Amino acid sequence: MNCQFCYTGRMGLRRNLTTAEIVEQAVFARCLLSNEVGSITNVVFMGMGEPLHNIENVIKAIDIMVHEQGLYFSPCKITVSTSSLIPQLKRFLHESNCALAVSLNATTDEVRNWIMPINRKYNLGLLLETLREELHFKHNYKVLFEYVMLAGINDSIEDAKRLIDLVQGIPCKINLISFNPHCGSQFKPTKEEKMIEFRNILAEAGCVIFLRPSRGDDQMAACGQLGKPGEIQAPLLRVPAQFQTALEASA
Repeated sequence: MNCQFCYTGRMGLRRNLTTAEIVEQAVFARCLLSNEVGSITNVVFMGMGEPLHNIENVIKAIDIMVHEQGLYFSPCKITVSTSSLIPQLKRFLHESNCALAVSLNATTDEVRNWIMPINRKYNLGLLLETLREELHFKHNYKVLFEYVMLAGINDSIEDAKRLIDLVQGIPCKINLISFNPHCGSQFKPTKEEKMIEFRNILAEAGCVIFLRPSRGDDQMAACGQLGKPGEIQAPLLRVPAQFQTALEASA
């Protein structure tokens, strides 16, 4: 999807996994870790690509994972994360009771067009209105908005206030994620005190907020860091002029 803050996005698309390959990962993880940490209870589809690009195999794999004669996971313990492919998102909400996470990461189309090119096809207005309409028919269901905080880009007080307005009418939780630096990006992480300030503004407005700590960044294994770019790399997009100074200041 060439999200500009994601190291994995530098690799480009190779191919989609089959249903068997997806399920096999959960089976293997259970076998590998069962003696160390007990039973695995949660599965998240994300990270190495866009799950809804492979919706046929993802839905089939989920069906096997939740079936009582399959892996028998609870549907609420399986989450599919998407950058927002609207037609596939609608299908997922109609056909699955599993959890949905949406990578939002910006409060204006201008910023999201740059850091998440999919926004040029499915913009913020279309995405959020779709969620309002679709979740109206889902009882006791909340979408998780993922928001990677980038210093000087999407972490201002104005961004926090816009985010409050954007999610109005959508049953949701918001996950604020610290950006994990890597060589494939010019972005810098928002300082902790500013993340807390951002969180507090949202909390005061009644939003359900989580601050997600970074884990695995010492081994380049944290959120957004997974990847091994090869000969073909997705392009870094031109930085909008108004953000050049912000990137330089955060360097």
